Amino acid sequence: MNELQEEKKPKRKKIKFYKLLKPKFIIPIVVVIAISSLAIGIKVNYNKDGATTKLGFEDIGELATQSANCTSIRVEDKDRKLFGVSIPFTQTKYIYTYDTTIKAGIDFSKVTVKPIKANEIYIDIPEIKILSTDVDYDSFKIYHEEESIFSPISMEEHNDSMKDLEETAKKDAISNGLLDNAYDNAKNMLKAFLKQTYDPQKYKFKFSEMKKDDTINK
Repeated sequence: MNELQEEKKPKRKKIKFYKLLKPKFIIPIVVVIAISSLAIGIKVNYNKDGATTKLGFEDIGELATQSANCTSIRVEDKDRKLFGVSIPFTQTKYIYTYDTTIKAGIDFSKVTVKPIKANEIYIDIPEIKILSTDVDYDSFKIYHEEESIFSPISMEEHNDSMKDLEETAKKDAISNGLLDNAYDNAKNMLKAFLKQTYDPQKYKFKFSEMKKDDTINK
């Protein structure tokens, strides 16, 4: 009786190892291993790259006679509102500072010296203007950083904010006497230059009144 029962039991098939080496087995195994390795080793990769797209050279006769260093603070704030009320968790806000250097001076090529009369030398100084506004990007400091996926600040908006930062720094420098100091120093520099040719004990140097660039405060 026991012998009959043993005969009725199905025999288990043994998978031989060499059969697993066939392509139909190898390909799925390789795919699974590759996907697993990719999932484990996956990471976020940030790349930056750039190139000069336009290059030109110009002759300049600008003479910087004064500079001002400013630290400007900016607040970029953006959120979504419902009936004029800010919706929670939709606010993106940055508070940061940059150092800015503003230089003022004259166009040296437009300086004119009129003919000497009664031992007086009259020098006409061209308008005092802002020559450059340079943001020191290495000076960047962040004081508050809050981001929301519902109100992202675009690159265009950030660029506009940086333009406002430069304009604010420029106006602050002007209001603190940048142009006046630039004019006074221009006179001193021109006087020192003319003294090499004209004896200051024999000649008096007279300068035109300060002229400001009308477009600065617009």
